[in-house]
Parts: sequence; C-alpha cells; structure tokens
Amino acid sequence: MRLSMISFVSSLVLAGSVSANAGTIVEVAQGAGQFNTLIAAAQAAGLDGALANGENLTVFAPTDEAFAALPDGTVEMLLKPENKDQLIAVLSYHVLPRKLASTDLPGRTIHVKAIKGSGDKTLSVSKTSSGVTVDKANVISADIPADNGIIHVVDAVLLPSN
Repeated sequence: MRLSMISFVSSLVLAGSVSANAGTIVEVAQGAGQFNTLIAAAQAAGLDGALANGENLTVFAPTDEAFAALPDGTVEMLLKPENKDQLIAVLSYHVLPRKLASTDLPGRTIHVKAIKGSGDKTLSVSKTSSGVTVDKANVISADIPADNGIIHVVDAVLLPSN
C-alpha cells in the first residue's frame, strides 16, 4: 500500500524547504519516498481521499522503517480485506482533526483525541528539551506543512490499546 502524503513529507524534510503550495498531505507524503507502506495502507483502508481532501489535519506519519519494525506478518495481516476495520482504526489513530504544531505544545504531556474511526482513542503527546514524543514514538521531523494540514514524521507505528 502506498501512503503518498508521507513520502512527499520526507522529501521536503530532506530538501529543507517547502514551497508556498506544498500540496495535500498525501502529495507531500508521496514525494518524500519513505512513506510507501503508510500510503499503501491508507489506500487499502480507503482513507487516502480523506487525507487528501480533509482540512486542518495533523498526521503522525510512520516511516517505512517503522512499519518494518512491527512483528513479522503484522502489516500483511492488516492489509487483508477482512481486516479493513482494524487497519482503519490503526491509521485513524495517527490523525488529529486539527492542526497541532510542535510550537503549540506546552512543556508537559497533553492528551489529544484522534479522528473518528480510531474508537475515540487519545494520544499522549509530550514536548521536552529532548524532543517530542507521541505515545511511545519519537517525532523525528516535525511541522512539515501541507496545504490541508501538518505532518510529523514518527519512528514507530502508533497502536491504539484495546
């Protein structure tokens, strides 16, 4: 599965600059080159349109390496059509229904609600002098702008608890 918004974001981070018209979250990810698994998962879940057309979104985008670090067979299992609801829940857990830049974070842990479809789960977001974390993932590149939101690259896949 390809989650194009994530690939493009990575490319922008590496390039170090973003144009005034960055593109949608999906376009930014596609251009980055390191979000192929996320993009493919979003397409399989039918969420790529929402990420391209939604407004004021924040996406915590796991890299391909983050997906590869999951236990063997996890990604393949999630991509099966019969597991679409579970895939939607996992991917939705990575998206906030508002823009949340790292500069908006206080110097303490806050809890933010993910978009609908994630089972009304909340994410624990912390900002310290050593960086930003989301649940147990580290934000490795923050505040990548897209026309319809903002992307934060994370080093792990966020999994909602049951």
